[in-house]
Amino acid sequence: MSRRARRVPAGGALRRFLLLVVVVALLAGAWAWQRQRGFADGPLGGIEAGSSLVVARGDSLDAVLRKLRDAGVHTGERLQWQLLARELDAAGRLQVGEYALDAGTTPRALLLAMRDGKVVRRNFTIVEGWNIRDLRRALAKVPELRQEAAGLDDAALMRALGQPGQHPEGRFLPETYAWVRGDSDLDVLRRAHAAMAKALAAAWEARAKDLPLRSPDEALTLASIVEKETGIAEERPAIAGVFVRRLHTGMRLQTDPTVIYGMGAAYTGNIRRSDLTTDTPYNTYTRAGLPPTPIAMPGEAALRAATQPAPGDALYFVAVGDGSGRHVFSASLDAHNAAVRAYVQRYRAQQREAAPK
Repeated sequence: MSRRARRVPAGGALRRFLLLVVVVALLAGAWAWQRQRGFADGPLGGIEAGSSLVVARGDSLDAVLRKLRDAGVHTGERLQWQLLARELDAAGRLQVGEYALDAGTTPRALLLAMRDGKVVRRNFTIVEGWNIRDLRRALAKVPELRQEAAGLDDAALMRALGQPGQHPEGRFLPETYAWVRGDSDLDVLRRAHAAMAKALAAAWEARAKDLPLRSPDEALTLASIVEKETGIAEERPAIAGVFVRRLHTGMRLQTDPTVIYGMGAAYTGNIRRSDLTTDTPYNTYTRAGLPPTPIAMPGEAALRAATQPAPGDALYFVAVGDGSGRHVFSASLDAHNAAVRAYVQRYRAQQREAAPK
């Protein structure tokens, strides 16, 4: 047998061995690929409901992984996270912020969120009719917001907002504002102040002719009174119409919400006849015209009502007293007095019905 013939079996064995190596490598690669895909697209384990991850400035992927481990998430090995971050082009591009760890969140979804800055967005709502004290108390109850206004009085607060000398009442538009971790109470107030300035400017630009209002600030003050007088949206233009006609004719506004505002902390829930005759800058029973500042935060509907009041001849209104919150409007004092008597009768009847048997 020739030397060439004797080497054939050895060559065949080598080819079979190489083939086996290739097959094993392919199987190993397929297994590793499947394992990586299972890691990337499987839910993170150990997540508690409502939990989140905070990426701070300067955090590396390793730092983020340590935070995940501390939060009870042990899904995946360090190398798997690194490979997935490279695949998603997220390595070195993690953005600062708070990220939701909801049930079903996958490593892929979390890395993409951190890469794209899809942070948790929270909401804060300013309620129509709140005054500045209500607003500041509500902001102070949001611990996730950085509290920068806590030690500031109202004057210092407005200076911090870039509005030195401006009274804060009524200057923040009732609306829902989104914020993210790292924002402060001043950040929310700046957005609300800018929104009110924009809404007030739009309402003033669209105002009716011959209004007895000399400036947007007076429109804001009237809108705040309208806001406090009724919670019925469709009544606001009619309420505003009464006050505008009173201003035109020189009648005093005689509106209880201004008296209550002027009482401040002395108001305990009931307004008495003596309160109506006790003079303060906000008592529209003892002083003519508008009070010196708004008395609450009016919404956009109240702003529109104050600048586009309903036409008519009514100079008075009183609650119906049937629990609806609606009012009876009257053009004469006699008609108004009759409506007041009807209200008192309904009120007394309700009190009798509510009394223990």
